Amino acid sequence: MSELWREAMVEAFRDTMKRIALFLPNLLAMISLVAAGLVAAWLAKVVLLRLLRAVRFDSLCERWGLAASLVKAGVRQSPAHLVGRLAYWVIFLLFAFMGLGALQLPASTSLMNVIFGFLPSLLAALFLLLFGLLMANFFAEAALIAAVNAQVQEARLIANLIRWGIMIFTTAMVLTQLGIAKEIVVAAFSITFGGVVLALAIALGLGGRNIAKEALERRLRDTREREEDISHL
Repeated sequence: MSELWREAMVEAFRDTMKRIALFLPNLLAMISLVAAGLVAAWLAKVVLLRLLRAVRFDSLCERWGLAASLVKAGVRQSPAHLVGRLAYWVIFLLFAFMGLGALQLPASTSLMNVIFGFLPSLLAALFLLLFGLLMANFFAEAALIAAVNAQVQEARLIANLIRWGIMIFTTAMVLTQLGIAKEIVVAAFSITFGGVVLALAIALGLGGRNIAKEALERRLRDTREREEDISHL
């Protein structure tokens, strides 16, 4: 009995040590990748900040109106620092995910597949969001300048409507790209867009019906006068 107990204990100890020996290199690889990620992310942040400062990225963002949009959104950091921090976390998380993959655990492998499958959509969504912000500021400022030059009293209201319209459209595109409630976003955007167009059509129709009536009457009167002139000849 004691011999069987001794063999079972030795066998269990051997199995445990074998598993630890197999897992230890993977654990060391994960720690090394995380440490390398911290260093690589810090270096990338420092180099990127210097490059952005060299090309005066903050001044360009202020000129494009992106800095003002970030301030309105509650972001107090400069665009250069924001890009640097974003690069830092992207690189660090990339190394961290590789470290999780080095463990070769079934759960970590599935998580890696999900993350790397979602990464292209996330990058595309970030690009769409940045492009939408730039376009919203550009068209809003252009509309504001044109409306002020035309002496339209509601110039700022028109500019804000254009800015928020483009931002709502951009948000719908970003959510669709990320696959978040895709059907609900498309339906909500279609209903909202259709409602806005219908409201504008009704407002223009009610406000301009007298103008349209006068234009039609003038056209009919001119047509009758031409017909009478021709009949006299």
